[in-house]
Amino acid sequence: MEEHKKEFMPYKVVYQEGNGIYEEKKSRFIARIAPASSEEEAVSFIESVRKNYYDARHHCTAFIIGKNKELTRCSDDGEPSGTAGKPILEVLLGAEVTNVVAVVTRYFGGTLLGTGGLVRAYTQAAKEAMENAGIGIMRYKTEITIEIDYTDVGKVQYLLGSRGIDIAQSRYTDKVEFDICIPEEERAEVSKALTEATAARAKISITGTGYNMDKQS
Repeated sequence: MEEHKKEFMPYKVVYQEGNGIYEEKKSRFIARIAPASSEEEAVSFIESVRKNYYDARHHCTAFIIGKNKELTRCSDDGEPSGTAGKPILEVLLGAEVTNVVAVVTRYFGGTLLGTGGLVRAYTQAAKEAMENAGIGIMRYKTEITIEIDYTDVGKVQYLLGSRGIDIAQSRYTDKVEFDICIPEEERAEVSKALTEATAARAKISITGTGYNMDKQS
């Protein structure tokens, strides 16, 4: 049972690119965070940023791929070890997102920042980009069709409304059909409530399952 629950756990993703800029001692750090559903997409995005800022000194990167964050990578791209890629990755991990790639491009200002200064700069640039990115929650949902008699329409509409469940589509023939989409973890409880509300007259059919995104910001 616990494995079943784990399999359908929600997870957070970036659905819209976010940008950030941080400056210190004339060094400029330009951060970009974007969606990436595979390592190939992440690498492609990194290369596009490199081409866009071809004259920059460093392009430090991090990405996380997979529902359970199966793949994580980061690169200091010539900066002292642990001062760039890891801090960027920590920002992504702290935001609890996956299927995401981040690139922080540095234009050197002529003054060395030191280890602490670099960590702070790369972290702050990445944080600003993350704050400007669109975050969504992927939830495993079940599409259900409810078939009821006309006498049960009011009860079912009230029940669904009280639970914040929208009716995606309605069909009125000799019976009434409502299409809804709910998180998988709520299916058993909603089905039980519908059965009780209609004295078992409601016919409940599963028409589809899969991950759907709810936009968070």
